[in-house]
Amino acid sequence: MYVVVTYDVSTETPEGRGRLRRVAIECKNFGQRVQKSVFECRVSPMQYEEFIRRLLGIIEKKEDRLRIYRITEPKEKQIETYGVDGTVNFEEPLLV
Repeated sequence: MYVVVTYDVSTETPEGRGRLRRVAIECKNFGQRVQKSVFECRVSPMQYEEFIRRLLGIIEKKEDRLRIYRITEPKEKQIETYGVDGTVNFEEPLLV
């Protein structure tokens, strides 16, 4: 399944800045950054549950915001990109 994860973590305190870094790292473990606080992820249902559990273990629910959008397949018909598109299609061979 494809999901888009967006977050807004309060960075007014050192703890908040730490949470922001940890959320970004966790999102990188499951997908790719498409904007500063937006990640596209392709996960299995089991990975999805683990991913959400980890994110909820990081954020402070009274200060931070986390939004997850499930994208119906085929993903290509659901997403429109304009301007610079830095995403990588992991379905195709990667050329280095």
